Amino acid sequence: MTSPGARVGRDTDEFDVEEALALVKDPRRSADPGRGHGDAAARTPASAPETTIPPHTARSEHGGQHQATPWPGARTTAERAARALPRRAPVSVPLDAALGLVTAAPLTALTDLPSFDTSAMDGWAVAGPGPWDVREEGVLAGHAKPEHLTDGEAVRIATGARVPRDATAVLRSEHGRIDDKGRLHATLPGDLGSGRPGGTPSVVHGQDIRPRGQECRSGDQLLPTGALVTPAVLGLAAAAGYDTLAVIPRACVEVLVLGDELLTKGLPQEGLIRDALGPMLPPWLRALGADVVAVRRLGDDAKALHKAITGSGADLIVTTGGTAAGPLDHVHPTLSRLGAPLLVDGVKVRPGHPMLLARTKENQHLVGLPGNPLAAISGLLTLAEPLLRVLAGRVAPEPYTLPVRDGVHGHPYDTRLIPVTLHGDQAVPLRYNGPAMLRGIAAADALAVVPPGGARPGQELELLDLPWALAGGGTCSA
Repeated sequence: MTSPGARVGRDTDEFDVEEALALVKDPRRSADPGRGHGDAAARTPASAPETTIPPHTARSEHGGQHQATPWPGARTTAERAARALPRRAPVSVPLDAALGLVTAAPLTALTDLPSFDTSAMDGWAVAGPGPWDVREEGVLAGHAKPEHLTDGEAVRIATGARVPRDATAVLRSEHGRIDDKGRLHATLPGDLGSGRPGGTPSVVHGQDIRPRGQECRSGDQLLPTGALVTPAVLGLAAAAGYDTLAVIPRACVEVLVLGDELLTKGLPQEGLIRDALGPMLPPWLRALGADVVAVRRLGDDAKALHKAITGSGADLIVTTGGTAAGPLDHVHPTLSRLGAPLLVDGVKVRPGHPMLLARTKENQHLVGLPGNPLAAISGLLTLAEPLLRVLAGRVAPEPYTLPVRDGVHGHPYDTRLIPVTLHGDQAVPLRYNGPAMLRGIAAADALAVVPPGGARPGQELELLDLPWALAGGGTCSA
């Protein structure tokens, strides 16, 4: 593995514009090797003079000067910010609107499951020992309560149908035969088609009958508070008698896309580029448990940004771009004008270190993402994911690691997040992992957390799963 010093130049080549501007505009960041940011940190003398904070520069919540937060600490800060908010009042929603939400109360059975004795198989309901006389009418699922059976009687029955009173077992279709006199005989599995009648040994009392309350009794707790509503949970809730569920509501998120250079359609041209974040962030935020109420494109307009933030009623505002210190980077000055405390102002992570987290109102936060796509994803998973997870009542996923197949170069002082695919018990780094690149993340299964200095082949790395939104709208043509 190459030395950290040999990697500095390459890491600098992968800086996005905002990262480079942040280094140039804030000499304090590059003066301290412990807070260094690549090549600039290597070039700037440790004795570089402190500069005063310009009047427009936002300060931290405690009034101190800016200092980038270590990556794990930034995630913890985002979680704490959400936990400091009042508990979100539960809402009752129909089952078809509850997928992906978290239960706000235990799921308690409203009835026995099954609520009556049912047949587990297609076949015959039989009473007593065979052979049996077979009734002409059958018993179908969903039909009225069937007539009771007497010893020596059988009746055709479908899976899920109510078992007649006094039936002792259900004989599967493949385990019975009817003779030329219309009488039903049980056959051992090996006897099927042999013409030899079996006997009672193949029929056991209660065989293939699902007794009432086999799965649960009315009042049993099926799931605790805080359970994630999956498709299986929806099925269980419906079976247990629910039409609605009490859940924690989704956090409302508004996305503000900044930048005059962004196109919403067509090919890039004449210094203009396509907006990748506008289409990408909303479904990703929904996958994180949020409800995206608006996506607004503001360009590089400080007044429009100020108006949008002050007028927003969302729980979380997500901005894209404008988080560094360039002439068109309006996020910091706007937050300063609003008096919004900065909980996180820069994170020691690549790509995406100019990200920020601010409290804009008592019950509202703002996550500022860098403008480069992969850097924005880094910010999304670093700051927005922990905050939204807590607001949604979701449990933090258990951290896990896998050995990385190939060596990965690292930043000298900061964490790196790189896209990887998972092959068996290994994580395979993907090539296209620059801050402005989406080609790698589009093919990725996860992001690997690379410690400062890089990782050698076979080294265990923590992985962050990607919460891809698997469902989307569309048009069905017949």
